[in-house]
Amino acid sequence: LNKNKGIVNEKAIYMHGKREGIDAEIALQWNDSYNPQEYSFANNINTHEGGTHLSGFRAALTRTINAYAARNNLTKDLKDATISGDDIREGMTAVISVKLPQPQFEGQTKTKLGNTEVKGIVETIINDKLGAFLEENPAVAKRVVSKAAEAARAREAARKARDLVRSGPSLLESST
Repeated sequence: LNKNKGIVNEKAIYMHGKREGIDAEIALQWNDSYNPQEYSFANNINTHEGGTHLSGFRAALTRTINAYAARNNLTKDLKDATISGDDIREGMTAVISVKLPQPQFEGQTKTKLGNTEVKGIVETIINDKLGAFLEENPAVAKRVVSKAAEAARAREAARKARDLVRSGPSLLESST
């Protein structure tokens, strides 16, 4: 999926966990692009509209990476900006697959998972496995956090530029 792109973490981060009869597998890799690619599956059915497994993944990813960055003082140069979930997912390729006994899909197309219990289970697996991976692989963790911090700085600079343009005199007012 990341062919012909500059890779941030050479080897994909792979996580697998089983809880309450629900089996979850997640693979993550960051590249030098800006757009995230997220592929989610429930019982091998492509849930391209996402669902509870994807929202649990996103919440836990943001929380786990921010907690690691704070614990290891990796975001002290960000001043008042914070790393958002969008910043973390910038350039990320993720595959999230869950297998569960009673899948509940939303809508007729069956492309969005609705099982509420899956969210917490995926969150727990990400918190445990990704947290452990980051602690055991500080070099990779630092590259991932610095890419996210760079995205946060760019987002903050764009916001400041927008505010500056909007607060300045307009071209119509100054041509009198």
